[in-house]
Amino acid sequence: MNKDDLFYVCTMIEYVARATHNRSRDIVSKLSDDELKHQLKVAEVNHCLSFEQVCDEWIEAFHITEGDFDNISACRYKVPSVTSIGRVYQRLILATNTDESHMIQHIRKVYDSFISDEIADYNTSMYYSNPDYIKCSYEAGELLA
Repeated sequence: MNKDDLFYVCTMIEYVARATHNRSRDIVSKLSDDELKHQLKVAEVNHCLSFEQVCDEWIEAFHITEGDFDNISACRYKVPSVTSIGRVYQRLILATNTDESHMIQHIRKVYDSFISDEIADYNTSMYYSNPDYIKCSYEAGELLA
């Protein structure tokens, strides 16, 4: 797996979450370890397809239902792009993973952590904060002052 494949999958997770009104952790939880691994493997092919097409495929294949999470309409500022959020997750995952062989479990751990809720709150500065600040906050288990 290379970093671009991870970036693509993180971006797709965000795209599908927005399209279905779910939290990103909910999308990750719908994918089995094998499916998540498969998505990382086929990312270099899928990036040639539209986000809409891949999103529809994920919704059908992983039985993703409509949720009630809406962080877009409550946003008082410009909503960050799905690629911007994908990049935040990619950087955080790469910066905090210590064992390549446990990448799938680490992806789940990051998306299941408190930092995922912080990143999803677009009325804060978390998603555009310094990557080192996000990393250190994640590792501390709380937002640092």
